[in-house]
Amino acid sequence: MKNIRFKYQTIEFGEDDIHLRTLKDKQQFKDENKIAEKLGISSASWSLFGVLWPSSEVLANFIYDYDFKNKRILEVGCGIGLSSLILNHLDADITATDYHPEAEKFLDINTELNEDEEIPFVRVDWKNNYSDKLGKFDLIIGSDLLYERNHPELLSSFINAHANLNCKVILVNPNRGYQAKFTSKMEKYGFNCISFEPENTDYLDEPYKGKIFKYSR
Repeated sequence: MKNIRFKYQTIEFGEDDIHLRTLKDKQQFKDENKIAEKLGISSASWSLFGVLWPSSEVLANFIYDYDFKNKRILEVGCGIGLSSLILNHLDADITATDYHPEAEKFLDINTELNEDEEIPFVRVDWKNNYSDKLGKFDLIIGSDLLYERNHPELLSSFINAHANLNCKVILVNPNRGYQAKFTSKMEKYGFNCISFEPENTDYLDEPYKGKIFKYSR
């Protein structure tokens, strides 16, 4: 099996820079011990956690200007973890989660690249019992999470389990389906929703067609 190849880049946020090591492209794959395969992650989807997606950049740029002071924050399905990295760089109280077995390793390497403190990480499966390691949060964030039929129910239940009574949830959706179903599920947990298009997305190569969804309880 060939060694995987990487791409290095710097993402600018105002006066702050985040140095990022990602997979070179979506063709990279390495699962020698079949750990990902045993978790149900196919070779076709193995690389998706490790590249930078437009929705991830939209979320990170939005959260950069957000009032996160004195909030305990959780990133769900962090993938390469750009939002977690910039929040950590700004000394926010951030915890990252993902299902992919390589996500924590990549997050640790990128944290070291930016000479920042280690980001708490917990690997979670929305289908199983929720981790006692996580606890409750004031702000929960994520991007491009609703791409399978059962995701609205699983994600809304997971978020509710880890949301404080007063909690904000910010999700970026690149115009995928299942958003309406997810919002309906969140309303049953007492969350109100507003949505809007992101502003000033010149940092992207193409116009962004998705929206930012903000849930409040």
